[in-house]
Amino acid sequence: MSDDGRAFGLTRRERILDELRQHGSVRVRDLARDLGVAELTIRRDIGWLAEQGLATRVHGGATLRSELDRPGGARANAARFRIGMVVPSLDYSWPQIVLGARAAAGAHRVQLALRGASYAIDDQRRQIASLVESGVHGLLVAPETLGSEGQALLRWLEALPLPVVLVERQAPAALGLTRLEWVTTDHVFGGELAVRHLAALGHARVGIVTSSQSPTSARLRLGFSRAVRDLGLSAEVDLSASFDRVSAAARAALIDTLLESVRATETTALLVHSDPQALLVQQHAADAGWRMPEELALIAYDDEIAESGEPPLSALRPAKQHVGRRAIEVMVARLADGPARPIERVQIVPQLHARASTAR
Repeated sequence: MSDDGRAFGLTRRERILDELRQHGSVRVRDLARDLGVAELTIRRDIGWLAEQGLATRVHGGATLRSELDRPGGARANAARFRIGMVVPSLDYSWPQIVLGARAAAGAHRVQLALRGASYAIDDQRRQIASLVESGVHGLLVAPETLGSEGQALLRWLEALPLPVVLVERQAPAALGLTRLEWVTTDHVFGGELAVRHLAALGHARVGIVTSSQSPTSARLRLGFSRAVRDLGLSAEVDLSASFDRVSAAARAALIDTLLESVRATETTALLVHSDPQALLVQQHAADAGWRMPEELALIAYDDEIAESGEPPLSALRPAKQHVGRRAIEVMVARLADGPARPIERVQIVPQLHARASTAR
């Protein structure tokens, strides 16, 4: 390798270390985009840092090295606390949340016991009970909260003899639960922010498409409706669907009907949750001859793959790693300070990334 090549490599690795020190974790994809190099190059840099004992490789990225990661260093029983974490999926946004939690756990000398469950309440309860029986000091959980079964699960969590922090979930105020803490994205504000962005670009007729299976949808819709009302906009297009749970033919029919409604109501912009659904709408509209953003502006909610659209999709990005990090911090503070500590319920604001799909 030339001297210039070594210098560039050193600069990249220093940048990666700076990001690790600041955020606790990094993603290969984000670094490759920000530094303008191939993902393979970033993986090699992370591998080199791991060999030097400066970082820990994880799926899709790296976390800052902690004493608990060092061979021959601090043993598991040197951890201050053992915290259990149950998430309903190891897909979608959850790997990033887990990555943030793991980074914070290392920094706070916490042993994190992760369990992947499903969206079935019986499975969630079984995984949580198993962790409780194993002797964890506290729990980070993302339970189902809807319906009578969801409410019963929340009451059970409230009654457990150890602290519980909900992750990307919150209990309905009507239940009157006083012990549960949580860290969640402010999806209501995210819905408002999307509408205000579209209104600022001159859109007076807007619509919303959300996933029928996502717990995020209800709060996103609340913010959307509130902003539409406050700004005096029209919102006649409204679809709740899960495109990935129907056949290709049924999906095409759903999107055809959606676009017909958009045309009939003279709607000019849509908020779509999540990225895959937004990309499907965009691709279908493009195949049908729609010009975007001239005839239809799109803004996605998630920002995992929104930038891959043609044109790139504007998107609201929840701070997923930060959610996981703060959940650990709230739990550690609870375990360190005890029951006298005031209950914390944290909301984290998503960021708007404006791209060509909503260009003026």
